[in-house]
Amino acid sequence: MIAAQRRCPCGSGLSFGQCCSRYHAGATAPTAETLMRSRFTAFVVRNGDYLLQTWDPDTRPSELNLVDLPVTFYRLEILDTVAGGLLDSTGVVEFEAFYRGDPSGSQRERSTFRRINRKWYYTAEIPVVQ
Repeated sequence: MIAAQRRCPCGSGLSFGQCCSRYHAGATAPTAETLMRSRFTAFVVRNGDYLLQTWDPDTRPSELNLVDLPVTFYRLEILDTVAGGLLDSTGVVEFEAFYRGDPSGSQRERSTFRRINRKWYYTAEIPVVQ
């Protein structure tokens, strides 16, 4: 777990306690981008329960095991957002997540989100042509 005073892995510039920690504890992310950042941080801290809770019920897997994940995520860059704001019902966030491991590298993804009963959920990945 990350100490509350340490910088949040999501790249917001805030401390973990001021940022993603509150969403992991149950606060509702106000935008699709905020949810994306908190989900990235969940990968960093290996919080599979949060990832499942914020995954669209229509597309989420029945289980998620992060224990044997062979990489460690350490940096997130948001590349683009489309909608996903306070008054939207859908959104798209394109990002690149950097990781260390064997091998080290990055994962670029364009993800869709939808809001159900005032809560944002990750829906699916849209393939990115590089």
